[in-house]
Amino acid sequence: MSSPTNTMTAGSMAAAPPIADKVDLRTWIAVAAGMLGAFMAILDIQITNSSLKDILGTLSATQEEGSWISTAYLCAEIVVIPMTALLARVFGMRMYMMGTTALFLVFSTLCGSAWNLESMIVFRALQGFTGGALIPMAMTLVMAKLPASRRSVGMAIFGLTATLAPAMGPTLGGYLSEIYGWPSIFYINWVPGLLLIGGIWWGLDRGPSNLKLLLKADWLGIFLMAMGLGCLTIFLEEGNSKEWFESSFIITFATLSLIGLVGWVVTSLTRPEPFVNLRLYGQRNFIVATILSAVIGMGLYGSSFLLPLYLGQIAGYTPMQIGEVIMWAGLPQLFIMPFAAALSSKVDNRILCSIGLTLFGISCLMNSHMDATTGYDQLFWSQVVRALGQPFIMLTLSSFAMHKIAPQDTSAASSLFNMTRNLGGSIGIAMLATTLTNREHFHSAIIGQSVTAMSAPVQERLEQLTAAFVANGIDPATAANQALAVVGGVVRREAYVMAYNDGFVIMAVFLFACVGALLFADNVKAPSGPGAGAH
Repeated sequence: MSSPTNTMTAGSMAAAPPIADKVDLRTWIAVAAGMLGAFMAILDIQITNSSLKDILGTLSATQEEGSWISTAYLCAEIVVIPMTALLARVFGMRMYMMGTTALFLVFSTLCGSAWNLESMIVFRALQGFTGGALIPMAMTLVMAKLPASRRSVGMAIFGLTATLAPAMGPTLGGYLSEIYGWPSIFYINWVPGLLLIGGIWWGLDRGPSNLKLLLKADWLGIFLMAMGLGCLTIFLEEGNSKEWFESSFIITFATLSLIGLVGWVVTSLTRPEPFVNLRLYGQRNFIVATILSAVIGMGLYGSSFLLPLYLGQIAGYTPMQIGEVIMWAGLPQLFIMPFAAALSSKVDNRILCSIGLTLFGISCLMNSHMDATTGYDQLFWSQVVRALGQPFIMLTLSSFAMHKIAPQDTSAASSLFNMTRNLGGSIGIAMLATTLTNREHFHSAIIGQSVTAMSAPVQERLEQLTAAFVANGIDPATAANQALAVVGGVVRREAYVMAYNDGFVIMAVFLFACVGALLFADNVKAPSGPGAGAH
């Protein structure tokens, strides 16, 4: 029989959370700073989209040349992400995050001060190389610094940054460009950047550095990875504008990409200490999570590509007006994410992820019935439905990806997971850009079969337009040509609207298909409460 004193002590110990589960303020500040960095780096992928026309005008560049402003950033970012685990060990997590953020701010400033297209492309590449590391490092901080019982909160915040940033990029870029001019979209990085450096400096202890690791690093694997991923990104980003394999430029980069990626896999599987552990893809939950992450990347970046393009090209919206539509895919997530985090520890995460994927797919279907008059009022609810679904997806996918990952592989798993999402985004944008081109041609041909000069309604409309132009003082011959141009423009506009609708249907199909893929994942629940065990 135990004494009252022993009974009280046991009860007090049961009621109080274990010391190991307590997280001090410094650690939360460090984690929050890491999330701020991930948000900033992901935001900068999309932030130039709304302002591209103004940037190209200042730099005297064409639309095709301007695509390299985004391509350079994406290419450098996806190359550095797999290297972050190695670089964090070499310099120490604290020093590496502070150093790469400082360089990111310098290159952001140089982007805002670029004097021609070439300088902008170089600075954007350097900006991507320094900022890309911040994305996986945020996820690594959650896994390395938080106990298992608090990781669902950390993963919820990380999921919010990954889904909120692509939605808010065009919004913030549009507002800043219209009010302060396009250089401000780069200068604004100083605010979160300095907060990040301060948070990491105060929140993380100085860790050991090991520069000797650079001498023993798998430099052949790093070179092959950089060539493979870099060339693949260029192939995907520039393929549609250069008509894919009809271009020797695209064929060259496709070949280099294949050589690099195959070489990277071979060297990683045959070397005892590769710079990143590709064997993690052999774990069932991790491979399912990364495949789904790639599809979600297609949806996140694809939506942020299609909708602003439609609003600018068809609806004639200004960058600020585009931002006011897109922001509704982001703002509601702030209120949904805490609810999703609470449910993740009580409900099978496969169910939550299925709900998120279904809502995201439904939002795409809601956008697949647009016409030339569709605008803010018609798109509002589809954006809100998308925002309701996305928090459930990213939070649960992060849990799936990190389930049963050994502590020493946390950084590598984070790098590969985030690399795959960005790669999915590039694939999605390339696929949708090609779809727009091909389906616009298809629909133009179909509509053109009805809209002919022999059609009575068309003849009547041409006569009305010609008469209107003549009434404004234009000679009859020119007026007739202008009337034909107007009708041709209407046909092309309607064909483009149908092509945009097709793009949203394709995204919905991919998202719905992912629900079936979840059957191959384990039943995972985020650990919660005192004494929750590690994944």
